[in-house]
Amino acid sequence: MALSVGIVGLPNVGKSTLFNSLSSAKAEAANYPFCTIEPNVGVVTVPDDRLAKIDSVIHADRILPTAINFVDIAGLVRGASKGEGLGNQFLSHIREVDAIAQVARCFEDANVIHVENKVDPVADIATVTTELCLKDLETVNKRLDRARKAAKGNDPKEKLALEICEALAAHLDGARPVRTAKMPESADGQQIVREMHLLTAKPTLYVANVDEASLSNLDANPHYKALAALAAEEGAPIVPVCAAIEEQIAELDPADRPEFLASVGLEEPALHALIRAGYKLLNLLTFFTAGKVEVRAWTTHVGARAPQAAGVIHTDFERGFIKAEVMWWEDLVKLGSEAKCRDAGKLAIEGKDYVMRDGDVVHFRFNV
Repeated sequence: MALSVGIVGLPNVGKSTLFNSLSSAKAEAANYPFCTIEPNVGVVTVPDDRLAKIDSVIHADRILPTAINFVDIAGLVRGASKGEGLGNQFLSHIREVDAIAQVARCFEDANVIHVENKVDPVADIATVTTELCLKDLETVNKRLDRARKAAKGNDPKEKLALEICEALAAHLDGARPVRTAKMPESADGQQIVREMHLLTAKPTLYVANVDEASLSNLDANPHYKALAALAAEEGAPIVPVCAAIEEQIAELDPADRPEFLASVGLEEPALHALIRAGYKLLNLLTFFTAGKVEVRAWTTHVGARAPQAAGVIHTDFERGFIKAEVMWWEDLVKLGSEAKCRDAGKLAIEGKDYVMRDGDVVHFRFNV
């Protein structure tokens, strides 16, 4: 399940520095616009302390976490929807990701240039959002023209498309992203929206790139507070990160990281919170398999049923699904073994209608 979060923002706000911290694939990070042209992709493991706790009773040969992809996308400038800067490349790369992490600069530093010559994260977000809305408006208007022509033939789906596109066009014309619009309730209406692959329909979170001093006192940073207010208004997650500090943490030997984290007042790298936020934004959950060979985390969508989760491991598991033997991870850790879970009635035999929970430890039975 190669789901991806695109790291998006104006040039020079810290996107590539953030990406370097997230991924071992080092992106070029420099003090000039358009440093990133082709998108860099990093496969990032999802931090999950449940793995080690499960392994404390399993003692497997190896532990394998789950992962998501982060994509470092070229910086956008005003006019990108009309091809300014690297606009067309930027927009096509955004279209390919599943969710967006918009990075905004929330620190003052005369030595780091800003493409708009001022630090204003809300204005930065507005610039990006406006360009994405303009591109979406172009897409919606094309679909609207088609619907107007087809609706004359009394095609009910095209009449619905006409109604939906008119509403979306009005919404976008106010520089408001599609994700904040009222979505159609019918299956046909939802399909019409999906088929347009609108950029601003993608789930979005905000990353506030703050300075080191702000990490221990975010309320003293007016730029962060302004961005947090915008995020709250939209109901979007916001993650404060000092990208420069995170890059230093990433370059340290793992044994030296706890001492450094303590010195800057952090319990864990802030990027762990960002990774978890991206994972949640994609509406994902983690389930586990546990045996002597490996304790492993797997990813599936919230609401997935047992056969779908089995298919994440191997398509044969889904095709030949018989049943799932399910334990709650805390029960396994507390009781100490699968056998003890079974004896205590904490191991359930579930069928094809079972809805997976985040934290399930599963053994799938199948026959092909």
